[in-house]
Amino acid sequence: MASARDLDIIVYGATGFTGRLVAEYLAHHYKGRKDAPQWAMAGRRLDKLAEVRDLIGASPDTPLIVADAGDPKSLDAMAERTKVVLTTVGPYQLYGSALIAACVRAGTAYADLCGEPGWMREMIDTHHDAAKASGARITFSCGFDSIPFDLGVLFLQAEAAKRHGKPAPRVKGRVRKMAGGASGGTIASLTETLKAVAKNPSLALLLKSSFALTPGFEGPSQPTGLIPEYDAATGTWTAPFVMAPINTKNVHRTNFLLGHPWGADLVYDEMVMTTIGDAGKAMAEAMAKANPFGDSKLQPGEGPSKEEREKGFYDILFIGEYADGTTVRASVQGDRDPGYGSTSKMLAETGIALLGNKGSGGVWTPGALLGEALIDRLTANAGLTFRLEE
Repeated sequence: MASARDLDIIVYGATGFTGRLVAEYLAHHYKGRKDAPQWAMAGRRLDKLAEVRDLIGASPDTPLIVADAGDPKSLDAMAERTKVVLTTVGPYQLYGSALIAACVRAGTAYADLCGEPGWMREMIDTHHDAAKASGARITFSCGFDSIPFDLGVLFLQAEAAKRHGKPAPRVKGRVRKMAGGASGGTIASLTETLKAVAKNPSLALLLKSSFALTPGFEGPSQPTGLIPEYDAATGTWTAPFVMAPINTKNVHRTNFLLGHPWGADLVYDEMVMTTIGDAGKAMAEAMAKANPFGDSKLQPGEGPSKEEREKGFYDILFIGEYADGTTVRASVQGDRDPGYGSTSKMLAETGIALLGNKGSGGVWTPGALLGEALIDRLTANAGLTFRLEE
């Protein structure tokens, strides 16, 4: 099959809002570079693909591929042409299953922006062994959920092991600052997940577990992250973080896939930092009661303006704690809004990293499969900063 592949990367969903940003990034960031991939745009309509190609200023020679989630043959043809498929076509539980199957059959690498753990577990159970056999590297959650958190813990634990000869058994992820909201696709994915739980209540137990993505392994009890609390490690009150239910699962899956280098007893949670004193407590309590998506009316395919994306940013603190009170601190910052500007760059760079990766097939996380190589790419190209803080 490899001899038939004439492309490095296909951006599937390139006519949607986030897919367009991924295509635009590849078109401009790698223009004229020796390491520029051979890439193409894919979607349901050829005329719309041509319109978006011209709108983003991509080369008129950029290949355009018609593919539809409802047409498995078109997905097979797409997967067989390329080394990597990047897909922004969600909710993935509605539109992703056939593409995963096509990539597994073709032995093609795959990366998405999925934050739907029920569907992810289904895909792990269904395809992990077949992907190992075909060599397909299936990589979920390659945007704001969950790359900064997955790689942030990996970065912190590498330093913890270097300083103290062992990983930190307790790690806290704390969102210090963030500007820019969730994407329309994220909101739609949550809506579909809630519908799925209503149809199959047993999914609720899976979604509640921090170890939903580690089949056969159940670690120690984890913080719920649902109740505001004072955190002595930061000196502030903290509130629930809307992305924690997916990020924590991915962090534990990375640890699981790597053979538990951070310990089988790892305890990890994520919260949002507010401030000190009664004001911080009141803010945390208000955030816990609020709709995490506010009054957003965003639909999949919609998003903020270029100016709004460029004004966005995020700053995440990671604290590794030992039983004797020793701590290690690190942080991850992003230079664009998390839901679109930074996410689109992270997905594109994951695709580039997959081209150079010689890992085995299977269903992966970015941290377990790409690790430090992806940290290096994101630092060099995508506006992320990984920093030790003490």
